[in-house]
Amino acid sequence: MPPRWPRQPDRKDPAYRRLDDRMNFAIHVAIFAAINSGIWFVYNLKQASWSWSVWVTGIWAGLLLIHLIYIVAIADYSVESNG
Repeated sequence: MPPRWPRQPDRKDPAYRRLDDRMNFAIHVAIFAAINSGIWFVYNLKQASWSWSVWVTGIWAGLLLIHLIYIVAIADYSVESNG
């Protein structure tokens, strides 16, 4: 069941922006998990010497961590002023 928003969605609404950013992060984590699990499954299945797989996973995980830090600690969800 998709989440329901009780009023008209608007990026100026701080609660909506916060929810939207967190849902966006969840989608990024799901894509990361799907692609990386596929990479490591093939790596273990074929016993391939993919040295790049460690770098892809590490760099991507680092970017996800930066994304998480941004939405939790840096993003300002206060009401925007119309001035």
